[in-house]
Amino acid sequence: MTAVEPGFDALVRDPVQHELDTVAALARDLAGRFELQPLLGRILANAASLLGCESGSIALVNEASDTYTKKVDIGVGCQEGQTFSLREGFTGQIVRSRSTVILDAYSSIERGHIPPTDPRWDCAVMGVPIQWSGQIVGAFIVFSPDPGRIFSPGEARLAEVFASHAAIALVNSELYAKASAREREAAIAAERERAVRDIHETVGRSLAGLLLSLDEAEKAGRQGGGVQDVMPYISNARTIAYDALTETRRTVLGMSPAALAGRTLAEAVSGELAWVESMSATTTQLTVIGEARPLAPEIEHQAFKIVQEALNNVATHARATTVRAGLIYERGAFAVVVEDNGRGFDLAAAHGDHATLPSGCMGLHGMTSRAVHLGGDLHLDTTPGWGTRVRATLPDRAPEPEAVAGPRWKVLIANDNPVISAGLVRLLGIAEPAIQVTAEVGSAEQLCDAVELLRPDVIVLELDLLHQDTSGVLARVRDLDPGVAIVVLTDNPTVEQVRSARQAGVRGFINRRATGETIARILVAAGQGQALVEGNIFDHLLGVSSDDAGPAAEAFTTREKEVRHMVIRGMADKQIARQLGISVKTVEKHVGSILRKTGARNRTMLAGMTGGEPAASHPWV
Repeated sequence: MTAVEPGFDALVRDPVQHELDTVAALARDLAGRFELQPLLGRILANAASLLGCESGSIALVNEASDTYTKKVDIGVGCQEGQTFSLREGFTGQIVRSRSTVILDAYSSIERGHIPPTDPRWDCAVMGVPIQWSGQIVGAFIVFSPDPGRIFSPGEARLAEVFASHAAIALVNSELYAKASAREREAAIAAERERAVRDIHETVGRSLAGLLLSLDEAEKAGRQGGGVQDVMPYISNARTIAYDALTETRRTVLGMSPAALAGRTLAEAVSGELAWVESMSATTTQLTVIGEARPLAPEIEHQAFKIVQEALNNVATHARATTVRAGLIYERGAFAVVVEDNGRGFDLAAAHGDHATLPSGCMGLHGMTSRAVHLGGDLHLDTTPGWGTRVRATLPDRAPEPEAVAGPRWKVLIANDNPVISAGLVRLLGIAEPAIQVTAEVGSAEQLCDAVELLRPDVIVLELDLLHQDTSGVLARVRDLDPGVAIVVLTDNPTVEQVRSARQAGVRGFINRRATGETIARILVAAGQGQALVEGNIFDHLLGVSSDDAGPAAEAFTTREKEVRHMVIRGMADKQIARQLGISVKTVEKHVGSILRKTGARNRTMLAGMTGGEPAASHPWV
């Protein structure tokens, strides 16, 4: 009996046909996966196994540039990842023939890449062009395991089946890349639109405030006022103008969320570090760990905003000489790190009792809320005098749409003034997209029905409505949802009003003149079970006005009053010197005098004694 060559006819008998069907199904499933390298590796490995081979490769072909790149190798070691000319190697011969090529020995190839000492030098080799829409996009190659084995036409047809699967994988990968690019472009456009709204709100308000201050100065001058009467308005106008200029510079330099437009995350973070260097005498360094890979636009945006806020704290408060930022690509996760050698602060003192924490650490709450919103977390390590380290760990993929039923925090506004309610809705929509205002009610009576229907996470309640609640609506709200957080909107509550509000379960207080970001941070903190008090209300409850100079007011000179006010705002000596037009050494002299006159040991203690803006009274807020 004549021996039958192990060709295709033998391979398609029932047991082997089952294996072929299984591999075909696997290839169809793999076509839906978009990590190209492991996908091609799986296809090549399955093909080699069915053909009884131990080695092979897949190369990607670019006929326009007359080159090909070894993408995947198994058992060959043929310089995976290297690029070669199509005028050399087996791949070049396959492309020139534009059809399947079977050689009895690899040694017959001119300008091949396997040396004569390799075991495959005298073995048969088979190559199939990977084609799509009439173009060759790659080459599929397998080696015979021993010199006596020759490939049959049937085995060639089987190799062509796997080559077609490789073509599908390549095309799907390209389509996925294009879809990701479109998604990124859409996210960039949305961020750019939001940045325009932010510019209109922030810079527009600053310019309006500047004009009002100048008008007041002119009015005081017309009424015969002296320099002392006019200077407060001029000083206020200077502060507003400086803030507007800083905001405009940051926008022009791309420090808004749209800073990622046309740039990688690493490039955008490098821009932030350059800004830190321009604001202070700080040496910066960016480190990228792991192989950088595309992230979901939402992940990139939130990671960038976390780094931006952390670096803003470094520039404003830390007094650091060095700062390092890191982008860490891990398996299934992505982390950003910002580390400085600045003054640090006492984390336990700042966070030990959330019920008494004023408006401090709001920046940390903002960074934490961004990380938690994406299913990540944020860790802070800091020691007074030894610097601060912030690390945010995020998933490397955005949550699936069906996995997120809605925004993270639902807010219900109870206010009998429609203008104030509309303003809150607008401010929150700009400041924190993770907050959704579910409804607005105008009376305490409507509140109970709204809570029962909407089940909000946080209620923003006008203080007057709280004291009009004579029918026990808030008690019924508590019965319906004991976990709902209540935040009161007010101006200058009395200590007694605050005490009664706390007894009613109120978790926070917001001044009507607070910014959108401040309001959002307080609401996020309330939704997380924490308590924050907006800075101006905290000062009022201490019985200290922002215009008061504290216990040693009569001992301060005019310049010391200006410096003290800026210190309370959290400005660094270099910033104060630039704004007042004096030297840094002169500023240090004034700060030392102020500390001696008040008995404060440091700036943080000074801010606590003299009021001002607690949110800026210690670093990393």
